Amino acid sequence: MFINAVWLLFSLVVILAGAEIFTNSVEWLGKKLNLGDGAVGSIFAAIGTAMPETIIPVIAILWGGNGGGHDIGIGAILGAPFMLATLAMFVTGVAALIKRKDNSPMNIIPDAMGRDMRFFLAVYAVAILASFLPLRPLKLSVVVFLVCAYFFYVFKTLKSSIGQHDDEEKMNPLYLRRKSDNPPLTLVIIQMALALAIIIAGANIFIDSVQVMAAALGIPVLVLALIITPIATELPEKFNSVIWVTRGKDTLALGNITGAMVFQSSLIPALGIFLTEWKMEPIALLSAVLALVAVFYQYTGVKGKHGLKPSHLLVGGLFYLVFIATLVSGIL
Repeated sequence: MFINAVWLLFSLVVILAGAEIFTNSVEWLGKKLNLGDGAVGSIFAAIGTAMPETIIPVIAILWGGNGGGHDIGIGAILGAPFMLATLAMFVTGVAALIKRKDNSPMNIIPDAMGRDMRFFLAVYAVAILASFLPLRPLKLSVVVFLVCAYFFYVFKTLKSSIGQHDDEEKMNPLYLRRKSDNPPLTLVIIQMALALAIIIAGANIFIDSVQVMAAALGIPVLVLALIITPIATELPEKFNSVIWVTRGKDTLALGNITGAMVFQSSLIPALGIFLTEWKMEPIALLSAVLALVAVFYQYTGVKGKHGLKPSHLLVGGLFYLVFIATLVSGIL
């Protein structure tokens, strides 16, 4: 157990290092493509860091068998949006409070954050309602809707962000070309790929360590799918958001989370609906409802006249505790 805990801490260090390199390359990619922070955070950073945990439900569904494999896959699919909407937002809110030392509004682009949250609320609600549809053709129509909705979201985000990058902002040099003020795009992409490889390697070590510890502690598979797997894959990679918040880049920080939420609530559920019967246990349904309620509350902050404050994000931790308490108590 001790050695496994050491590997767990080592994996976090590796992921943190990869996240730092990744944030640096993503910022440079946005500048080279002349894109705003909303698109950089919501699309490039979000999809890039979401890829490792996306692989888990795919493997579970395709090669895990029709029984437990499908359950694990569905649990992992639902667990990611839940963790992002609650625990990841909470961690980012804590980082914002430490940075500001008060509950002042966060420096975000309301239109970009509002668009991400509206898309999430709409597509995730449709994905959850699909589990109640009685006919397979109806569920397949939801698959088409979710895929089309995501690509429409990407189009809208890119269209609204072109030409909005702040060229006056002083940027840290690209790590692979520290002496250059204008590194080539190819080198930026190479550094991003290297950073993703580091994050994936660290995440794999983290997953293995958490799974061994969960087995030793006798934690059920459902908990592993709904809670431990998303924490092991999503949360460490959201160190990107913590790094950006500490640097005052709140739009990048929250866009990294909300963009991943849109991705994890549209394309990945579409895959689950297509490959499984997509029937939810009560505890899985609770996680989805709590995620929707948490994001709706955060959305009221984005659209409110006083702006989104760190306290709006901290509430995500409360919803996470409600879920844990329900799980531990055995109510569902």
